[in-house]
Amino acid sequence: MSETLVWLLVIASAVTHAIWNFYTKKSVHKSSFLWSIQTIASLVFMPFFISDVLAAKIGVQEIILLIITFVFQGMYVTLLSKAYQIGEISQVYPFMRGSAALLIPVISIFLYDEKLTTLGWAGLILIVSGLFGLSEIFSVRVNRKLLQTFLITFGVGLSITGYTIVDKSILDFMSPLGLLQIYNIAGFIFLSRPALCSGKLKQEWKVNWRTIMIGAAMAPGSYLLFLIAMKYAPLSHISPIREFSIVIGCFLGFVVLKEKQALIRIVYALVITTGITLISFWG
Repeated sequence: MSETLVWLLVIASAVTHAIWNFYTKKSVHKSSFLWSIQTIASLVFMPFFISDVLAAKIGVQEIILLIITFVFQGMYVTLLSKAYQIGEISQVYPFMRGSAALLIPVISIFLYDEKLTTLGWAGLILIVSGLFGLSEIFSVRVNRKLLQTFLITFGVGLSITGYTIVDKSILDFMSPLGLLQIYNIAGFIFLSRPALCSGKLKQEWKVNWRTIMIGAAMAPGSYLLFLIAMKYAPLSHISPIREFSIVIGCFLGFVVLKEKQALIRIVYALVITTGITLISFWG
C-alpha cells in the first residue's frame, strides 16, 4: 500500500472519529447511545469474528491479548460515556486524545523498536503541547469538576493507549474486521446495565435513531480504517496523524454546539497541524 493511501486512511479515520464523538455528545443519554451503536455493530461484524476465530491459530498468548484488549475497550466506552456527561466536547476530546497521543508513540518505540527522528520528536512535542493547550487545563482554576473531568478523560486516554498497543500484536493473527468485533462486544457488555436500567433507551431511539445508525457505521469504521493503516506503517508515525480529529472535534463544538472558544485555540490548532506535518513527512 502506498504511503499516500495510508495517510488518507488515517485522515478519514480522524474525521469519522470526530463526527461519531460529536453525535455521542449530542445524544440524550450517552450510555444508551453508545450501547445502541455497539449492539448494531456487533450483529454486523459477528460473521467476520467467527470466521477469524475458526481460521486463526489461537493459543494461550493470543487469548491473553484478546482479553486485555477486551478490558481496555470496555473501559474506554464506559469512561467515554461518563466524560461526555460532565464535560464539553471541546474540553473532553483534547484531554483524552492528547494523553493517548503522548503515550502511544513513546510506548510503541520500546515495544516495537520503532524510531522517531529529531524532527519527529519535535513534531510529537508540538502535537501534545497543542492538544493540552486546547484542553485549557493550565489556564482554568482547578476545581472539583475540572479535576473529575481530567481524571475520567485521562482514563479514556490510558484505555486508548492500552488497546492500541495490544491491537498491533493482535493483527498478527486476526484481521481488522475480526478484531473490531472485540470492541463491539466489549461495548455491548460493559454498557448493557447502565443503558438498559436507565429508562432512557426508548427516548434515545425516538430522538436520535438516525445518528444511532450513522454512529453504528462510523464508530467501528473509523477504527477499521486506522487498523488497516497500522498494518502498513509504524504506529508511532500514524497515531499522531489521527489526532487531527482534535481540531475537527473542537470546530464542531464551537460552530454547532456553541461552546465557548478562545482565539488562542486557533493558535493551538496550528501548532497541532505543524506537529502532524513534521511527523508525517520527516518523522
